[in-house]
Amino acid sequence: MKVISVNIGETKTMKWRGKPVKTGIYKYPVGHSIYLGKEDVQNDHVLDRRFHGGLDKACYAYSLDHFDYWKNLYPELEFHNGIFGENLTIAGLDEANVSIGDIYKIGEAEVQVTQPRQPCFKLGLRFGTQKMIRQFIDSGFPGVYFRILQPGEVKKGDEFIPVEKKNSLSIQKVFELLYTNEFQQEEVKKAVNDPFIAESCRKDLLKRWGDYL
Repeated sequence: MKVISVNIGETKTMKWRGKPVKTGIYKYPVGHSIYLGKEDVQNDHVLDRRFHGGLDKACYAYSLDHFDYWKNLYPELEFHNGIFGENLTIAGLDEANVSIGDIYKIGEAEVQVTQPRQPCFKLGLRFGTQKMIRQFIDSGFPGVYFRILQPGEVKKGDEFIPVEKKNSLSIQKVFELLYTNEFQQEEVKKAVNDPFIAESCRKDLLKRWGDYL
């Protein structure tokens, strides 16, 4: 995996159900390195910390490999790195091969995989339709949130160097468990008992499946 671009967002005000909402999802590539801090990316704009930022979701990455899939669905949209609200646009990122707890070295930083992205209405605003939320879920391409174990600078061209691979569920599988109608008992148990999964993701899995466990 390799960093294709590093992206930063400015605060933008949009209308949602007749009311103004502020968002930092409008991210664009920058020509300098970015600093991955413990709770967010320095100089980025993280506005709703109930769902973004914090120790478990300090940085979001999305795969450039998935862009063609979306371009086929939205041929009229002008695509650029950062369009999914990602801080890191990555080549070679496959959610089926990245697992909860995996650790990588990127530039000066060391990061740990914590959870897939769970889309909200702001992604729909970014794409001009709330149909995007269901399409994102159905795609199986959620991208990856990282915990920052060692803060540091990351820039375009940096390689993801594997440090530690965990025997845990893949990001793709956890994403499936969040939205499928099929209860998968052993997988759900493994996910909610994983010490490295983001706490918010654990809570959402328990909210969905806790009565069956």
